[in-house]
Amino acid sequence: MLTTETGECPGEVLVFTEDGYLSWLEVCSWSDDIEVDLAAARAWLRAGHRP
Repeated sequence: MLTTETGECPGEVLVFTEDGYLSWLEVCSWSDDIEVDLAAARAWLRAGHRP
C-alpha cells in the first residue's frame, strides 16, 4: 500500500517474483485525485510514510 505525506492511500505496488528474481512490477492507482505512477510510488516508498 502506498501512503502519501498527508496520510492518503492512493494505490499500491505489486511485486511478483519467479525463481527468486523480479518478474513483474505493477503500480496500481485507487484514486482519480492523485496521480500514481512509478516515480511517485518510489518517492512515497523511500519517504517511508505509513498508514
